[in-house]
Amino acid sequence: MASGDQIRLLLVEDVPQVAQYVRGLLNAQNQVRLVDIVADGTQVQARIGEHRPDVIVVDALLQGRLRGMQLVKQLHDANTGVPVVVLTVPQNPVSVDPGKGIDEVLSMPFNGYDLMSRVTTVHKAAAASNEKAPSRLIVVFAPKGGVGKSTIAFNLGAAAAGLGVKTALVDGSIQFGDLRGLLRAPRDAPSMLDLPTDRISESDLAEVLWRGPADVDILLAPPRIEMAEMVLIRDLEKTLSLMRRLYDLVIVDTGVGLDELTLALLDQADTILEIVTYDATTIRNTIAMAETFQKIGYPPSKVQYLVNRSDASAGIDPSDLRQALGRDPEFRIRSEGQVVGPSSNQGAPFVTAEPNAGVSKDVVEVATQLLGVGAGSRKPALAGAR
Repeated sequence: MASGDQIRLLLVEDVPQVAQYVRGLLNAQNQVRLVDIVADGTQVQARIGEHRPDVIVVDALLQGRLRGMQLVKQLHDANTGVPVVVLTVPQNPVSVDPGKGIDEVLSMPFNGYDLMSRVTTVHKAAAASNEKAPSRLIVVFAPKGGVGKSTIAFNLGAAAAGLGVKTALVDGSIQFGDLRGLLRAPRDAPSMLDLPTDRISESDLAEVLWRGPADVDILLAPPRIEMAEMVLIRDLEKTLSLMRRLYDLVIVDTGVGLDELTLALLDQADTILEIVTYDATTIRNTIAMAETFQKIGYPPSKVQYLVNRSDASAGIDPSDLRQALGRDPEFRIRSEGQVVGPSSNQGAPFVTAEPNAGVSKDVVEVATQLLGVGAGSRKPALAGAR
């Protein structure tokens, strides 16, 4: 299964054999992602701005205009906030000294365990001292179409943005592009296929994101069905990893089918928000998904249920739904077609178009509870994030 949030590593190394060795070690695992290899120390500051790495590994013996330990000092003086692991050899001993920007030392020869141990240690220490709450990844999923999944994902994003949470949406319905259709995005609007496939920088992402209503940035699915097979899991994981460093909240609207790509998205989620309605087929499929999630090994707390159109039971006793889920659903949204329909047909979020409507208040309440953000405050707390 895919890692939920990979550590982004920038390697500063001018010896090709060492760089290739490190690349090979990292290719054998999925916890740490190598975002770039830089051989010229003078280019490192710019690459930090592009790639937003979590950890930097610097060769103490780096040659050129800016030598290895000079670069370490420069990074410390610039207060980049990115921990540094210094790579050295026994003949050139270096001691750990955070006061000089040396957070860890890795001496050659080293193996994969040594490398991973140093990188994860400094990353955890940096995360623990960082006052900024980690980002949150919510994947909106439904075991059946027609339950309002995409509409809820879009309006939940708009509600979160209105509460002061920097939010992005990802159209994870790769084949049909549900968000692209819902928002009436132009056919020539960029999609995730316009991103580079090797290394993705912040500037690359900025050129592709489509700014939707309510100040929410949206990464759209491809515009045509046959393009879906061109979206690779590893590329989407790279993109999500970067987005989690740029946004407080990333919401992914998935397709209905449980294919390999959707499973990868569900794996990465901090919370799976599963949409349910009072419909016999939906309830049956929800039970089947609960069994599947259990077999996969997801803890019950990872999946939260939202009952859409909760005031339209269609002859199904709410207690039957409770029994099917094995617990009370966490959230409910009422049915107000006269509000939802017109807004959706215009590609606008009803939470901003009709903020006083009951359904809008329901969605805002879901946002405040799900994210731990106070409705009267615009400062994100994101309670419950990793």
